[in-house]
Amino acid sequence: MLSKKLAYKLKNETTSQELLNQPKIAIVHDWLVTFGGAENVLLQLLDCFPQADLYCIVERLPEQIRIKFPDRIQSTFIQKLPLATKLYWYYSPLMPLAIEQLDLSAYDLVLSSSHCFAKGVIVHPHQLHISYVHSPARFAWDLQFDYFRNFSFEKGLKRILAALMFLSIRNWDARSSNGVDLMIANSRFIQKRILKCYRRGSELLYPGIDTDRFVPIDAPKETYYLAGSFMNPFKKLDLIVETFTKLPHKTLLLFGTGPQEKYLKKIAGPNIHFLGRVSDDKLVTLLQQAKAFIFAATEDFGMIMAEAQACGTPVIAYQKGGASEIVICAKRNKTNPTGILFDRLSTEDLSEAIQDFEKNTTVISTESCRTNALRFNSKDFKEAYKKMVVKEWDNWQKALNS
Repeated sequence: MLSKKLAYKLKNETTSQELLNQPKIAIVHDWLVTFGGAENVLLQLLDCFPQADLYCIVERLPEQIRIKFPDRIQSTFIQKLPLATKLYWYYSPLMPLAIEQLDLSAYDLVLSSSHCFAKGVIVHPHQLHISYVHSPARFAWDLQFDYFRNFSFEKGLKRILAALMFLSIRNWDARSSNGVDLMIANSRFIQKRILKCYRRGSELLYPGIDTDRFVPIDAPKETYYLAGSFMNPFKKLDLIVETFTKLPHKTLLLFGTGPQEKYLKKIAGPNIHFLGRVSDDKLVTLLQQAKAFIFAATEDFGMIMAEAQACGTPVIAYQKGGASEIVICAKRNKTNPTGILFDRLSTEDLSEAIQDFEKNTTVISTESCRTNALRFNSKDFKEAYKKMVVKEWDNWQKALNS
């Protein structure tokens, strides 16, 4: 029986291509235009099942990143629409339709990596669909009003049209969740969002980070604080910049680019230095040398915080979202703390958190940060993901044959 073969091969640590060499596998992702945490996870899923075919809604990656993916990526009709690879977000009303037009009928196993639409692919009764959910389509659910504010959709006809679009996506998102046989959430925070949006349970599996690349260095920390990400309003970099502008004796290095960059430079004091887009190697160095990494966004998980901890660097973060699952707060846990969590998105609260951190620098050690981060190493993630897939496939085969 296939299940016995799978169990034997898993026990003997063979490759996942050998583990699932009979089913034909498709991996589906939302879009491949920017490269962030979700795309890092996607690369790990491809490591698990390199024989899989890859699908997405639209793709346009720089060549140095594109070569990490399979030679052939199959996209939807949106790929051919005007400026779709640059302004893909404006085609979001068409994305439910687009993802449903992917014909995956030739596959036995569908693995989706979804933060918006990928989990909505149409599957047949004989197909198993496992979805790694970075989040339900948050812009249409609990973050709807944040999107209204940040994109100036608060009044008039734009507000009505945006609300109708989000309603349509919300209804589709809830309905399409029924096509998923197993949902895997990337954090407890997302497990709660899945339960609220879809009224169903999920398995928990934290994303994996490269703990062989993100490592501490045997040298004293520098005096600067570090922050950065794609510069849009949801990352709350403006709060960090405003706070450090009021703390002129402290140095902040800020990496990244994006639509909010010009505004951030306008409000920044001379103690804040903008680094622009940094290379992967430069980011590792910055994280290794930083006094602390600052993060104010509400993230589904927040891999950059785990990467900072892997470098032995403390994290000061807003407590909502994945941060509370990554950072062990010195104010709440005196045993091996790894940073400080603050409760409100205000310059006063962030300033207080920085002061609390500086009072606790002697109890927040490089070793504690590193040990904490090892919980999220990519090797364990891939092994756990493979086991989940194999177990579900085994049960699925038994159910089909019963």
